[in-house]
Amino acid sequence: MSKILFVVTGADQWTLSDGTKQPTGFWAEEAAAPYEAFKAAGHEVVVATPGGTVPTVDQRSLAPEFNGGQEGADRVAGVLGSFSELQHPIPLDDVDLDDYAAVFCPGGHGPMEDLAVDPVAGGLLTRALESGKPLGVVCHGPAALLAARKEDGTNPFAGYRLTGFTNAEEAQAGFADKAKWLLQDRLVEFGADFQEGEPWAPYLIVDRNLVTGQNPASSAPLAAELLKKLG
Repeated sequence: MSKILFVVTGADQWTLSDGTKQPTGFWAEEAAAPYEAFKAAGHEVVVATPGGTVPTVDQRSLAPEFNGGQEGADRVAGVLGSFSELQHPIPLDDVDLDDYAAVFCPGGHGPMEDLAVDPVAGGLLTRALESGKPLGVVCHGPAALLAARKEDGTNPFAGYRLTGFTNAEEAQAGFADKAKWLLQDRLVEFGADFQEGEPWAPYLIVDRNLVTGQNPASSAPLAAELLKKLG
């Protein structure tokens, strides 16, 4: 079967507007649910991070209240425990896009710290978009789109319909007034046609080969949509 590339944050802290560091990383469900779906469909998963750093899970994302209770939390933790590829990432610089049938980028606040300003990640997502390969990005993962540039300096995702973690959700999560910037605002600023659904409910936008999900609950439906695109 095919190989699917996970572009994952290497950050374990998020710098807030007052300079304090909020512990973070990738969000558990957003990595676990797609990983489980892709592996069940027979695909191989490869993880890539900035510099090949072993990614950190946001410990908050393992809590029962974010997983529908203790049973859900145990299940997500179990999937992550079997996700051995997380412990052996390759550097983003070493990725040959030709080796992969699809690209997926989970969220967590980590991408706000590193992928948002990483030209290597931005270049990779630009090439993935232009290649026509299925490209899935969920929650805060679209922060990586901010680093994408075409040769003329414009953002290749401008004009695309997409979604991501909304200002309303950031406010309800308690970070809207603490963040240096808000993801929804930045995506709109570069020209994306940002769409939003109800806070915390699954919500997907499909525009050509780009599939975006609004929040953690959108990660499993997003994975199903990528699998449909893979045929």
